[in-house]
Amino acid sequence: MDAVHTIILWVGFLGGWLLVAGPIYQAALELRDEEVDREAIGRAHESVPEPRPISPWWWLLPPVAYLKIRRDRTEYQRVVFDAMPIETRRQFLGFLNKATGWLFVAGGAALIALKETWELVERYEWPIWVWIVLVVVMAAGSVVNTAVRMANTGRQLGEQPPQRPERRPR
Repeated sequence: MDAVHTIILWVGFLGGWLLVAGPIYQAALELRDEEVDREAIGRAHESVPEPRPISPWWWLLPPVAYLKIRRDRTEYQRVVFDAMPIETRRQFLGFLNKATGWLFVAGGAALIALKETWELVERYEWPIWVWIVLVVVMAAGSVVNTAVRMANTGRQLGEQPPQRPERRPR
């Protein structure tokens, strides 16, 4: 019975991390295919002046400084969003909503994977640093798997890597 329990722990560990890798990869596939007019977003961003920096004196009251910066950022984002054409707004919100959905799925899977990894470490009575190393390695493996697969797919289709728009200095 002990061997069966050990096998089940390893299966749970691997299954938990496959539940992490799967949504990350699926999100990358779906988000890559989303139509988003990045140039229109860039033009809207460029058409709106950056918020003025707050006075350094506000940092004498850090919570107030944080709230002022956050308020200014939120207002700036709203103004940029309002400067976008309606179709670009729809595209942007669709992309954002899909990304958020996949973040929830991958986040829930990560919590399951953390638990399964903990149970495996507990079974073998390994020190906590082994759990940390396993989590880091498996999380990195999930991300690297997606990056490699996406790069290979692009290369096989003869696609150029996406160009990032140049950012204005702040």
